[in-house]
Amino acid sequence: MNRVVITGGTGLIGSHLSTLLAGEGWHVVHLTRGGTKRKKYESFHWDPDSGYCDSDAFMEGDAIVHLAASNIGRGRWTKARKREIIRSRTVTGELLFNKTIGAGITPSVFITASGVNYYGSEISERIFTESDPPSEDFLGETCRRWEAAADPFREAGVRVVRLRTAVVLALSGSALNRITAPARAGLVVKLAPGNQYFPWIHIDDLSSIYHKALTDNTMSGPYNAVAPHQVTHDMLMGEVARQKRLPNFLPHVPVWFMRAVLGEMSVILTTGSRISSDRLSATGYRFRYPDISSALRAC
Repeated sequence: MNRVVITGGTGLIGSHLSTLLAGEGWHVVHLTRGGTKRKKYESFHWDPDSGYCDSDAFMEGDAIVHLAASNIGRGRWTKARKREIIRSRTVTGELLFNKTIGAGITPSVFITASGVNYYGSEISERIFTESDPPSEDFLGETCRRWEAAADPFREAGVRVVRLRTAVVLALSGSALNRITAPARAGLVVKLAPGNQYFPWIHIDDLSSIYHKALTDNTMSGPYNAVAPHQVTHDMLMGEVARQKRLPNFLPHVPVWFMRAVLGEMSVILTTGSRISSDRLSATGYRFRYPDISSALRAC
């Protein structure tokens, strides 16, 4: 039986992926900061802040999926918050390396999450590919360091896959629920300027992409985990209005207001780039939800 150790296994992506893999016959193991008893999956304690991880969690030839990271959308980006965001993505990777390769245990593959924010916060018609360099802004630097934490595994001869993930669409627990929350009250609220691109992917596709990365030994390096149908924020909200049969007449919430409320973090909502999924498609992966209409209907 294939064995996979997942960090962040109880989050949105981790829980869906765990269900998929368990259904495929995988032995799913979670690393958890909380208690390890009465869990759905075999669980071992870890505390990256103190540098602790139960060594019994790992076995030779394990697959490792590293999802644990502090949510960039939680709280204003103070200096302390920025340090926490970056540290949660770097210290964890270092700890996993020390407890595996550093202890003489070699994983079969190391898959790390990353974000399409790697390419920066801007609005343009340019289509970014995996060969583009990271942006020098905060989000770009965060993703660069996040991915760099996997480099020691690659240097040790382990196959490493980096999945630069777009906004995840899901029935519950996703950013989509917050963005479209006013629609539950019959309102479609659009965010200025409106032409910012909204890279997205449905949770079912993302889980399947992780599954493919685990089982396809030809996959290595970075991949943009983003749906091929690229939409702007206005296109997204227009489709929400159409499917829910809501009027779509309200003016945009201005950028200055978003900055006043959210500070620098507002760039997550007021900017957005076009991201190519061609390299992922070249692996043979076929999207279950390639367009925004079908994805929203499934949410």
